[in-house]
Amino acid sequence: MHDFVEYITKKLVDKPDSVQLTQEEKEANKVVFQLKVAPEDVGKVIGRKGRTANAIRTLLSAVAAREGKRAILEIIDK
Repeated sequence: MHDFVEYITKKLVDKPDSVQLTQEEKEANKVVFQLKVAPEDVGKVIGRKGRTANAIRTLLSAVAAREGKRAILEIIDK
């Protein structure tokens, strides 16, 4: 899951080196991902009306469901 989100995000932004993704296990089946990108790339990751972020979250949820987990994605600017 970690590599999947990181790969997609790096392809979307202008500064792929500034992408940082941390993963934190909250409960037995819940994973929280915190995505940090450069301030000028936040809009590209979120997208118009949040459509890009929702698409990433949907794909992440599908991947997590295969592993029997629930995944949450938080987008943070540096």
